[in-house]
Amino acid sequence: MNRRDAFQLLNEFVTDPGLVRHMQAVEIAMRAYARKHSADEELWGIVGLLHDFDYERWPNPPDHPLKGSEILRRHGYPEEVIYAILSHADYLTDYPRVHLVDKALYACDELAGFITATALVRPGGITDMTASSVKKKMKSKGFARTVNREDILRGAAEFGVDLTEHIQFVIDAMKPHAAELCLPQGQTSEPEA
Repeated sequence: MNRRDAFQLLNEFVTDPGLVRHMQAVEIAMRAYARKHSADEELWGIVGLLHDFDYERWPNPPDHPLKGSEILRRHGYPEEVIYAILSHADYLTDYPRVHLVDKALYACDELAGFITATALVRPGGITDMTASSVKKKMKSKGFARTVNREDILRGAAEFGVDLTEHIQFVIDAMKPHAAELCLPQGQTSEPEA
């Protein structure tokens, strides 16, 4: 199991560049949290990278993520990866989030999408983004309406992290990858006269 093979598998199933970038953003957040918790960064990163790889073909519950789990088993992925991916679907009650990696995925999934949406509408992009700007956007029901705010709140609570600190942690993890994630970066220095 390595990132190169996981990314190749992802590209066999996903054609939507936005969905690919979402999975990469979740991977980035997961790797950052793995480092913070002295966990297996490759495993956590692959969980984030592959968590929605079956969504484009099978978007309806429970096919997503059950179809993907079957594919991952055939490809020899460890049960820890498969379980974490299954546990991010609230409707799969046979897979409660019990491991730290399960909780991290759930905490990062919707939040990474919301941070991306917020960065896309800000003049400074992600460059000068703070948790307060994300929390302010969360209050606007019309903004990024497909992102479930309750999942963001529940994710932070289950993961045992303060919401504001969690948001800032994920922003900070994503910032160095702004170009790769196609996020606007704003100006970092004064324009020349």
